[in-house]
Amino acid sequence: MIGRTATERERWHPEHDLPAEASESPMRYETVLLDIDGTIADSNDAHAHAWMDALAQHGHPIEFHRIRPLIGMGGDKLLPRVAGVESESPEGRRISETRATIFASQYLPSVTPTPGARRFVEWLNKVGVTITSGTSAKAQEVTGLLSAAGVDDLIAHAATSDDADASKPDPDIVVAALKKSGSERDKAIMIGDTPYDIEAATRAGVQTIAFRTGGWPDVALRGAVAIFDDPDDLVSHLADSPFAGTDT
Repeated sequence: MIGRTATERERWHPEHDLPAEASESPMRYETVLLDIDGTIADSNDAHAHAWMDALAQHGHPIEFHRIRPLIGMGGDKLLPRVAGVESESPEGRRISETRATIFASQYLPSVTPTPGARRFVEWLNKVGVTITSGTSAKAQEVTGLLSAAGVDDLIAHAATSDDADASKPDPDIVVAALKKSGSERDKAIMIGDTPYDIEAATRAGVQTIAFRTGGWPDVALRGAVAIFDDPDDLVSHLADSPFAGTDT
């Protein structure tokens, strides 16, 4: 699927392009718990490279292909897995700080939205769905990531790794996002791009819609109630999505 150019995204308005059923169907969900990295910001490779660079600077040369499948977890999970370093140890804190600096300065400026990211978030706002980000990223990174995704003016609430004792696939971040939204579990749905999003949401009692934007094959996204290529694909097929009504 070919996404819109940046200029087209800036000009797009929901009422010009949404299928009629988008505003006419009854809404099953009142809240979306929205992952950021890989879901609305094409940032997973960038995070993997930032971790690789930071680990190498601290004496842990780790190949990209070992780090990349773990993106979606927080540093509390990733560091012990790839380097045998506890994230709260002095060394773990130094590596994490280096990674954050490298990501912000070298990689974040080149991060782009996933196809249809703004279109999807604008549609959610148009139909009155509450959006709360639920991400393993640190709070200090969220604003930059939302800006890179082109939706920083549309999402006001976020639950981050700073709000949780453990990152995905533990359910803590999803539970924190659900609490911030004020919604009941059966009225909320998680949207993410990794098996960690699906597991975290499932353990929190929340259903998940998955996007293929994170690079995972469909078999790895089992457990999601629906899988779409990207946000644009979902908005283009609302009638066939879990948003279509109570019987979907």
